[in-house]
Amino acid sequence: MSFYSRVGSLALGSRLRRLSGQFAEDAEKVYDLYDVSLDAKWFPVFYTLARVESASVTEIAQAIGHSHPSVSQIVKEMAKKDLVSTEKSQTDARVNIVKLSAAGKAIVPRLDEQCSDVREAIAQLLQETQNDLWAAIEEVEFLLAHQSFFERVQKVRKQRKCQAVKVVDYGPEFYDDFQQLNYEWIEQYFEIEEADRTVLMNPQEKILEPGGYIFMALDADHVVGTCTLIKESDRTYELAKMAVTTRARGKGIGQLLGETAINKARELGAETVFIESNTALEAAINLYQKLGFRKVVRHPSPYERCNIQMELKL
Repeated sequence: MSFYSRVGSLALGSRLRRLSGQFAEDAEKVYDLYDVSLDAKWFPVFYTLARVESASVTEIAQAIGHSHPSVSQIVKEMAKKDLVSTEKSQTDARVNIVKLSAAGKAIVPRLDEQCSDVREAIAQLLQETQNDLWAAIEEVEFLLAHQSFFERVQKVRKQRKCQAVKVVDYGPEFYDDFQQLNYEWIEQYFEIEEADRTVLMNPQEKILEPGGYIFMALDADHVVGTCTLIKESDRTYELAKMAVTTRARGKGIGQLLGETAINKARELGAETVFIESNTALEAAINLYQKLGFRKVVRHPSPYERCNIQMELKL
């Protein structure tokens, strides 16, 4: 039996401090995720200043419920990082007026984006609780052990960014993008094979005309990913040539492309979708498993790099 189970609510403050420490640890990661160069303890002061033209140390302390010395120390630390500037009040020289510097104001848009995602992550977390406060604390600890607060914010961020991505059918205007995206990932891990060149240089003849499909992922009209659905037979298609440009990875674009291809296969009445890959591509293999693919042994692959084959039964 743990200490907290034995002591119960007597240790509420200690347990909340422990939980607070867990949030603080993830908070640092969240700030890094959004490229917001703030110490987490500065947030109440910075957030207050971001919504007013200026404020005195006393006004800030009253607004956030901190002591005057605490706020004064935070302001000094922020000033050293050139995030705020201070000046004496024109009506009372004993009063220091604080406002954000140009560097501080530049952070505000990223902080607002972070706050929006954090607020959503908190709402989702609390919606998963169903007990009173003490039991809810236990439940929150359990939930965060399986998916950290940072991971939850990261998930919300990914979902939000993925919503801006749309998948469209291939057209001749995407010929160069289709090649470049695939050459990028193949050359990063392997060597271009003749089978690659044949397909990538002749997508119309090798993929589309035999009854296959090519999908392109667009983010703000910029091509960021692609995948193909190659027809092997009326009942079997291959999910192939999936690629997401390096700068757009981590947004769930690969999953979106995979789901689009699988849904098309179902629409076509297919029974099986298969993949040929390499176990060195850990992120890709994890994605395929998440989409429901399982390892199988099929006929030999035309690609030398292929050391794993997977299938999804529809």
